[in-house]
Amino acid sequence: MAAGRAALSGSVTARALTLLCELALHPEGLSLHRMTMQLGWPKPSVHRLCAQLEQAGWILRTGGERHFVLGPVAQQFALRALRHDAANSERRAILRGLVDRIGETCNLTMLAGAEVLYVDRVESAWPLRLHLEPGSRVPLHCTASGKLFLAHMDKAQRERLLAARPLWAATPNTLLDAQAIEKEMRAIVRQGYSLDREEFLLGLIAIAVPVPGRDGHPIAALATHAPIGRLSLKRAIGLLPVMREAAAALATTLAP
Repeated sequence: MAAGRAALSGSVTARALTLLCELALHPEGLSLHRMTMQLGWPKPSVHRLCAQLEQAGWILRTGGERHFVLGPVAQQFALRALRHDAANSERRAILRGLVDRIGETCNLTMLAGAEVLYVDRVESAWPLRLHLEPGSRVPLHCTASGKLFLAHMDKAQRERLLAARPLWAATPNTLLDAQAIEKEMRAIVRQGYSLDREEFLLGLIAIAVPVPGRDGHPIAALATHAPIGRLSLKRAIGLLPVMREAAAALATTLAP
């Protein structure tokens, strides 16, 4: 609270950065009231700054327009900054080493609001593959990385994110029933990995493991996907030891 009041006396740029950092800690979003309480600033000041940042695309409203989350401009800035930091070449080397070992495309993803953001990606040599460049976004509810992020949230946060937009069936295998989703969430936490069983695209499967932060909570996910004719679910699960090894190495490049 005191830090927030101190920031209020600084420049508009400093206050905007402080507000964006606070939102980055809450991917489920913050209401204007809660943001005011978190920052310790007068409500009119927070409201005015939010309006300016929203107009510029740095933040946006979600959850029936009651909550603010980071907007596309902030997320693109964060992605570009991450890809230009000193550890980026190390992350690329870890991903490349994993691709060489398993022979399939590997992705580093993060949670971005109510979607999965592709932060980095190394392609396999196979001619048949799914093209998703860094900066691409995919749904939470029907992808391996997305379900992994959802599973490690508390139930209230998960329900808010899933309610932020209507769930849609990407394929006949997509989970839409609330009870089925909760059962899947419990299984993911218990087993320590997440599967996409042709839930996002027919003929494509994926497996994701958490990249843990210092507190053990996932700060990112490491995933691989491939056509089911080339990568069976059984073989995908068999890749877990090398994927977890790579995830642990990636964690050292991301943890603050």
